[in-house]
Amino acid sequence: MAIIEVANLSKSYGELNVLKQMTFQVEKKDVVAVIGPSGSGKSTMLRSLIHLEQINSGTIHIVDEVLVKDGIYAKPSEIKRITSKMGMVFQHFNLYPHLTVRENLELAPRIVKGEPMTGFRKRSLELLEKVGLSEKALDYPAKLSGGQKQRVAIARALMMNPEILLFDEPTSALDPELTGEVMQVMKNLAEEHMTMIVVTHEMGFAREVANRVMFMDKGEIVESGHPQQLFTNPKFDRTKAFLNVGLAQQ
Repeated sequence: MAIIEVANLSKSYGELNVLKQMTFQVEKKDVVAVIGPSGSGKSTMLRSLIHLEQINSGTIHIVDEVLVKDGIYAKPSEIKRITSKMGMVFQHFNLYPHLTVRENLELAPRIVKGEPMTGFRKRSLELLEKVGLSEKALDYPAKLSGGQKQRVAIARALMMNPEILLFDEPTSALDPELTGEVMQVMKNLAEEHMTMIVVTHEMGFAREVANRVMFMDKGEIVESGHPQQLFTNPKFDRTKAFLNVGLAQQ
C-alpha cells in the first residue's frame, strides 16, 4: 500500500528549476535511501513532503490524503493534520538549548496535541531509553555530543507517533566516530518496520538497511531500485559515475 504518492512534482526559485517533474511512491514499511550529489534537490524534495517548502506544481498524497493537487494546496488546518503524520529529523538537530532533553521531547505534544502530562512524560522516558539516553533526560543539549543530540532529535520526532519519518542528512554534521550510534538507532527503527525516507551520503546505510534507493541528480530521479541492483549494476552512466566516487570515499 502506497503511504506516499508524488506525481509531477516541480519546484523552482525564479529561473532555477530545483525539482523537475518528480514522480515516485513509497510503500508502508519502506526504507528509502535518497542519494545524489550536493545541489541535486534531495533536501528540497524531502522538505516539500512535509510542507517546509511549497511546490510550484504537482500532486502529493500522504496516507491517502491530498496535501497538494496540481499545485493547489489543501486548507491550512488540513495541511497541519496531514503533515502531523510525519516526523522530520534535521541535519543540525534543532534542539532548544534552554530546555532539558526531556523538555525538548515533551514540548510538541504538550503544545500541539494538548496531551496530559502523565501520558507524554511516560512516553518521553520510554523513547529516551529506546535511543540509549535515559540517563541524559535532565541534561541540557550543551552537555551532549553531536551523536547524542541527533538521537534526542530522533526521539523527539517519535514523540508525535508519526507514521512516516523523514531524515535529512542525519549524520553529515557528525564526526565519523559518532555516526555509528545514530545509524544504529535508524537500523533499529527499520527493523521495527517504520516507514522512512532518508536523504544520506552514507552508502553503507543505503546498501545494508534501505529496501529501495533513489539516485537524484539535477532535480530528477535518475534511477530507483533495490540496493543490490542499483549498487552492483546501475543502468545509467550518471549513477555509475556518482557511485564510483561515493564508494571510493567510504
